[in-house]
Amino acid sequence: MSPGPLVVTYAVEERGRAIIAEALGGEAVYLTDLADSLRAEALRGAGALLARNTAEELRQHEVPLIAGARLLQFIFAGIDFIPLRDLPEALPVAVNGGASAEPMAEHVLAMALAAAKRLLVEHRSMTQGAFNQFVPNRMLAGGVCGVLGFGGVGAATARLMRGIGMAIHAINRRGATTEPVDWIATPDRLDTLLAAADVLVVSLPLTRVTAALLGARELALMKDDAILINVARGEILDEAALYAHLTAKPAFTACIDAWWVEPIRHGQFRMDRPFLDLPNVIASPHNSASVRNWRDVSLRRAVANCRRALAGEVPLHLVGQDERLA
Repeated sequence: MSPGPLVVTYAVEERGRAIIAEALGGEAVYLTDLADSLRAEALRGAGALLARNTAEELRQHEVPLIAGARLLQFIFAGIDFIPLRDLPEALPVAVNGGASAEPMAEHVLAMALAAAKRLLVEHRSMTQGAFNQFVPNRMLAGGVCGVLGFGGVGAATARLMRGIGMAIHAINRRGATTEPVDWIATPDRLDTLLAAADVLVVSLPLTRVTAALLGARELALMKDDAILINVARGEILDEAALYAHLTAKPAFTACIDAWWVEPIRHGQFRMDRPFLDLPNVIASPHNSASVRNWRDVSLRRAVANCRRALAGEVPLHLVGQDERLA
């Protein structure tokens, strides 16, 4: 029996619809185009669904209707702000893993170089008349890049870091990868990774297991002059512990792209500690994936996973039960 169509639950403009049709190899059904009387039939017959946020796009009585679909595919790589517990338990759910891996990897590299080369520190010094020509900066080549969360973003970052001469140490849940690395292990070896890393890249999803994963004990294991880069979720790091560590270890640098309270997930931007006053912090507004025209690439990748499911293949980037946070 052939599956039903791909049902898109959110509003998509003309350009996006053309991309979906091309990537799918056919036409999708758009829930926003349907009269209320036709929504239930479309959802009940969906072979796969493509969504932004089901909590906003589906009405409460409609959620059980999608239980028979082969896949619910979200267009985001991180969906910890979506109430997954409200979805049918047997429904396969996938994130758009690696959707923005390449631009995020470039962002990581830019932050690492800015920290190692003291670019922001010396820029501020020069505005005050200082010319610190002989204050040494650092080479990343020859050091260790630790990647905590070796999925799409982690692997793309590793390729760039290896390209500038860094050794790659990584952790993922399997403790294995087809990517070239110098060391890889499961999360129980986190302490070893932390102690070795000159640059630590946090790129794993926020789950019950990873929330507050890096606290005072873990930070104390790191090198005094390590560079920590978070492009995942703020909540993976203990905010108070990170601030205390930065004030106690002025040679340590935190590059923060992912914050604890952000507009998209929380409706506002807020921090409980004045990180932006610290000279050893490099900040960006969670824009590592905000690259011109890259949304087209991300959308194609999400639709390609829907196509896999509709063809009877196992979808990529399925969400485990431990990742159903809310």
